[in-house]
Amino acid sequence: MRPSAEPSFETTLLVRDSCLCLHAQRAARALARRFDLALKPAGLTSGQFSLLMSLNRPQPAPLGSVAALLAMDRTTLTANLKPLERRNLLEVLIDPADRRARLLRLTPSGRKTLAAAVPIWRKLHAEIEADLADADGVRAELNRLGRLAD
Repeated sequence: MRPSAEPSFETTLLVRDSCLCLHAQRAARALARRFDLALKPAGLTSGQFSLLMSLNRPQPAPLGSVAALLAMDRTTLTANLKPLERRNLLEVLIDPADRRARLLRLTPSGRKTLAAAVPIWRKLHAEIEADLADADGVRAELNRLGRLAD
């Protein structure tokens, strides 16, 4: 069967009402906007908060593992690192075990910025969770969907 040259309006309505990807994107954008607004006094966006939080660990993080955690390709992650590196919130180090690889580490200024942002995140996160009927269930399903891409 040959596909129609143009999708019908009914198809548009079907996608609008049922597309999991569309609904996940809309929810992600709405959440990101709320967190961006809340985190603005700390000087971070929601994406920057997540990136810096992913570096909050005892040892420098390999760039590849951070990219995997954030579900970003390495090129996108590198582009997102640059403004934070310019602000001295993180540093990119050469991995002594493999000089081609890079390690990421929070600076003292990055830790201070995160410390200011965490109470903001906690407050808004609690408000959003309180509005959900089953926050743990939503989180579990989102994690399960995230693993489908692996």
